[in-house]
Order: sequence, then structure tokens, then C-alpha cells
Amino acid sequence: MYKILVVDDEANIREVLKEYAEFEGHQVDEAGDGMQAIELAKKNDYDVIIMDVMMPRLDGYSACKEIRKFKQTPVLMLSARGEEYDKLFGFELGIDDYVVKPFSPKEVMARINVIVKRNSTAQVLAVTPEIERFEGLEINFTSRDVIIDGEKATLTPKEYDLLFFLVHNKNIALTRNKLLEEVWGYDFFGDDRTIDTHIKMLRNNLGPYRKFIVTLRGLGYKFEA
Repeated sequence: MYKILVVDDEANIREVLKEYAEFEGHQVDEAGDGMQAIELAKKNDYDVIIMDVMMPRLDGYSACKEIRKFKQTPVLMLSARGEEYDKLFGFELGIDDYVVKPFSPKEVMARINVIVKRNSTAQVLAVTPEIERFEGLEINFTSRDVIIDGEKATLTPKEYDLLFFLVHNKNIALTRNKLLEEVWGYDFFGDDRTIDTHIKMLRNNLGPYRKFIVTLRGLGYKFEA
């Protein structure tokens, strides 16, 4: 059973998501705006937060940013806007997934299952130290730290996951579908733009060591070292 916080100013959307979640045996709390979401997140520990973007008092992006200051609860964003900029902004804040309205409640629940399971698996795997170094780039898989020329880099959760998978499979050609399946946990809901957007963000954060992520035209990517 998951404990889920649904945040949306539209009561009917909250009700639909709550109905589907409770049908699958999960516990659901509701909030009508970002301010309520922050207060509930302070008082309770949730497995995942479903957060609408456009809300009164405080929007979803701002609420997510505030929650990230005291908890690392996975967040799935809901939005009526599907432009790349909006998705990119959300991922830069550290959200785990993004769904555009109108959406299928079944799809939302499928994504939530993937997010929670992936988060749980990451915690279990972090047992023994594992470090890789490539020139001035140091990657600590256990502490989830990426060091660039002695300075700690700040990546989004998904950028860490993507980089770690690429490095674990270094010098192996990886298709976009393979990356979607292994890093995102599904191969039906994603598309090529999801991978390309995150690769672009990751390269920007790696600075001079972006060179290690090689584009394989018409196929995907490879961490070449």
C-alpha cells in the first residue's frame, strides 16, 4: 500500500485519482493548492505526491521546490501544458515524471507504481560503496554524488539515474527505447523527446565531461570512456 498525496484545485480530478488509488488499496490525502500540500508534506511521509501545476495561492512548481527543502518525496506533475519548456522546468526542479491533461487515471497509477518501486530499489541498492572515475569526473553510486573537477555537481534525480545507467553500461550502445525501459521503468508511455531532453540537461551539468556521452545517430546514446 502506498500513501499518496493528490494536489489539485479541481475537486473532480482529485476524486477520480483518489477513487482509482483506493481501488488499488492505497491511502490518499488531498490538497486543493500548493500551500496545503506543503503543510501536509511536513506532517506526513508520503510515498509519492501527484501535483498539479496551475493552482491558486501557490503553483505546483513552487510547492515542489519548497517541499524539496525538507523531503525528497517523489513527485509526479500534472499539467494542461505539454510544451518542452514546461517539462524541462519541472525536471530541473527534480520531479520524477510529468503527465499532460487530459490523462488516463490508469496511466497515472501505472507511472506511480514505477516511481515508487524505482525509489525503493534505489534505496536497497545503496549498500556498498561503488565509485567510477573518468579524468576529473567522479561518480559515487552509493552516495549518489557526482564530482566534477573537485566540485559536487547538482543533478535532478532522473539525471542521476540516467548517468548511472549509462556508466554502468559504458561503451555499450543503448537505444532510446532501452533507456526508457530501464531508467524510466516503462517503454510505452515515454517517447524519444523525453530521453533527448534529459541527455541535453545532463550534458550541460557535466561541463567538459559531456564528451563522454556520445550520440549514436538514429539509435541512441553511449557513455564512451
